[in-house]
Amino acid sequence: MTSRWGVLILASLRAGPLRFYELRDRIGGISEKMLSQNLRVLVRDGLVDREVEPTVPPKVSYALTSLGRELSDPLQSLIDWIATRTPQIVAAQRSHDLGTPES
Repeated sequence: MTSRWGVLILASLRAGPLRFYELRDRIGGISEKMLSQNLRVLVRDGLVDREVEPTVPPKVSYALTSLGRELSDPLQSLIDWIATRTPQIVAAQRSHDLGTPES
C-alpha cells in the first residue's frame, strides 16, 4: 500500500474507471506529480489497471483490478469511520496540542 493518496485514489476508482485528470479533480488537492507517482505504485502492486487507448493523443484510464476491488471495501469502511469520527479526532488533537487531558 502507498501513502494516504493511495487510499483516496482507490476510493475514487470504486465507482469505475477514470482518466488522469478526472481522478485528480475528484481527489482534489493532489499535485499531478504526486498522483502520477502513486498511480505507478498502485499499478505495480496490482491494485490498479492502466489502460491506454491507441488514439491521437492516447487516452489513458485507470480502474481497480480484482485485487483493488477486494481492498476497496475495507478501505471504504475506514474512510466512513474517519468521516464519522472526525469531530472526536479533531477534539483529541486540540486537547493534545493545548496540553489538556482528553476526557
